[in-house]
Amino acid sequence: MNGQRRVTNARVVRSLDILARQVLPFCGSVVGGFAAPAVPSLSPTNIFAPVSTPAQSIFDLSRFVLMVTGSIFVVVFGLLAYAVVKFRKKRASDGREPAQVYGSMQVELAWTVIPILIVVALFLAAARVIASIQNASPPRNAVEVTVIGHQFWWEYRYPSLNVVTANELHIPVSDTEHPAPTFLTLLSADTDHSFWVPRLAGKTDLIPNHPNSMWVDPHETGLYLGQCAQYCGTQHAKMLLRVYVDSREDFDRWIQEQSGPARVSAAASEGQTIFERTACINCHTVAGTVANGRFGPDLTHLMSRDTIASGAAPNTPENLRRWIQDPGTIKPGSKMPAMGLSGPDLMAVTSYLETLH
Repeated sequence: MNGQRRVTNARVVRSLDILARQVLPFCGSVVGGFAAPAVPSLSPTNIFAPVSTPAQSIFDLSRFVLMVTGSIFVVVFGLLAYAVVKFRKKRASDGREPAQVYGSMQVELAWTVIPILIVVALFLAAARVIASIQNASPPRNAVEVTVIGHQFWWEYRYPSLNVVTANELHIPVSDTEHPAPTFLTLLSADTDHSFWVPRLAGKTDLIPNHPNSMWVDPHETGLYLGQCAQYCGTQHAKMLLRVYVDSREDFDRWIQEQSGPARVSAAASEGQTIFERTACINCHTVAGTVANGRFGPDLTHLMSRDTIASGAAPNTPENLRRWIQDPGTIKPGSKMPAMGLSGPDLMAVTSYLETLH
C-alpha cells in the first residue's frame, strides 16, 4: 500500500511539474497585458504578442472589445460614484422621499437604444473577423498540412510534399513580399482535441468524422508553443504543440531531408533486427524497412526532432531509453506499452533509433 502511495505521489508531482511549466508562461503573458506585439523575450505562448494574421485579427478585436467594455465600466461606475456622493444622506435631512420620476421617454430610450447600438457594433466587429479568417482561400503557393490528433500525440502529413512526421510541425515564414500561408486540415483519430498555438491563431477543434480547417501565416521565424485545448484523456496535459517557423530555405531543406528514407548505420543492424521482430513494427513506420505501422508516430527521422512523447521530454539517448523501457516514467497513461526488453536488447534498439536522422 505504501509503495502504491509513493508511485501515485510521484505521478502527481510529475503532472504538477508539467502543468506549472505550461501554465506559468501563459499567466505571465496575461499579466503583461495588452502590450505592443512580439519582442523576442516574450513567452512563446503569449496571447498578446501575435505574429500571424489570424492571431493579429483576434488580438485587435479583443482590444476593441476591451475599450468598449472598459468605457461602459467607467461611465456606469462613475455615475454610481457621483450618485452615492451627491445624494448621500445628510445630517440636516428631514427624511422625506425625494421627487420620483415616472415614465421618462428620454431615459427609457437611452437605456434601450444605447445598449442595442453597442451590441450591434460588437457583433459586426466579431462577424467581420470571423468571416475574414474562416473564408480565406489558399493561394497556389500555400503549404497544405493534414493534422491528425491522437491520444496523446500529433501526426502531421504534407500530402503534396510526401512527408509524414509527428509532434513537431515545420512551416515556412510568410512575409508581405513572399506570402506563404499554411492551411491546416484538422482530423481526429479517436476523440475530441483542440489545436491551439496562441501566437499563431485561435483554437480550432479536431472532431472525429468532422474535418475542420484553419490557417496561419507567421511573419517571424522561431519556435511557437501550444497545447491541446480540449480535454482528451489521461495525458491531455502533455499533448503539447511545437511549431517551428523556418525561413524558406530552411523549410525547403527540411522537406528534402524528411522526404527521403531513413539513413541507418550498419553498426546498428543488430538493433534494427530486434526492432523488426518485436511489436514495434505494428505501431510505427520506418520508411525503407518492413516497419509500416500506423497507430504510433512515424519514426523514419526520429532523431531530427528536439523532443519525444509529444514534447514531454527532450530527445536524448537517456530519455529515449527510458521511453522504450517504460513510457509511464515519462508520460503516465500513454498508449504505448512497456516493451520489456532485456538490457542488451534495450541498448541495441536505442542505438538503432539514434541513427534515424
